[in-house]
Amino acid sequence: MILPYLLITLALLGLELLYFWIARHFNIVDRPDQRSSHERVTLRGGGIIFLMAVWLWVAFFGFRYPWFLAGLTLVAGVSFVDDIRSVSNEVRLVAQFLAVFLLLLEPGLIPGLYWWVPVAAVVCVGILNAYNFMDGINGITGAYSFAVVLPLMLVNRKAEFIDPHLLNVLLISILIFCFFNFRKRARCFAGDVGAVGIAFILVFALARLIRQTCDFSWLMLLAVYGVDSVLTIVHRILLREHLGQAHRKHAYQLMANELHIPHVVVSLIYAGLQLLISAGLLFLPVNHYVYAGVVLVLLAVAYVLFIRKYYPLHEAYLKSKL
Repeated sequence: MILPYLLITLALLGLELLYFWIARHFNIVDRPDQRSSHERVTLRGGGIIFLMAVWLWVAFFGFRYPWFLAGLTLVAGVSFVDDIRSVSNEVRLVAQFLAVFLLLLEPGLIPGLYWWVPVAAVVCVGILNAYNFMDGINGITGAYSFAVVLPLMLVNRKAEFIDPHLLNVLLISILIFCFFNFRKRARCFAGDVGAVGIAFILVFALARLIRQTCDFSWLMLLAVYGVDSVLTIVHRILLREHLGQAHRKHAYQLMANELHIPHVVVSLIYAGLQLLISAGLLFLPVNHYVYAGVVLVLLAVAYVLFIRKYYPLHEAYLKSKL
């Protein structure tokens, strides 16, 4: 069973390098502006490797989840177009909701609970966009995705809820992407195709896990991103900002920009904290929902205290740009 994984690894590495050549040729790059956390022109869309990984999984291990695959290809395709030239928010949202509905068509995912479908769709689309918003510094998407996939793999070994080959191939793609992105000077950024694509795959895995166990506390595998995203939105609403406007107000952005903590260190903090929370969920002999409540309160308090102390630095930055 080692040979297929070796071939997939070589294929993904070759495809990623081929994409770099294509991106340079067609000028698919991210140019820094005052909202950016980077200072160099960098190739965009390297996260297309996650979509390629799923297609290679299909080629080597079979066509198991056709509706999921259709949804992933749709949402990643539209996101890739958005990386090349701007796509309207309306088009992106329509594509995301359609992709999520396709995902939910997978047999056994929501049997007999059709009233849950609109709620589940809104939650899933929210996760996709939160994951995309959090993709702002070197290494954070790759490191955090690793921190989510690893606990999923551990749970899957005890009670299989998804094809383990899919998680294995996904982990390989994350490690290859991190090789090019998890560094001081990234060779590529994930782009929308990467952030939305990996989020869609993780949403599918979590949906299958929650459906099999009837335990919604597994959403805690996304707790750190969730708290940062939700409370940042609340903060921006209080500031009466347009939520569709680019910004640098996430906690990780304050750490990287105003506090000048190296990107890879910030990414490790987020990934490490998520791994710690996930380990508690997996191994502590406590009620999952009680544990989730305590952790969410602690994360929220930590976020509020951090923002209260360091947000004035960001306000000073904004004034300096006027």
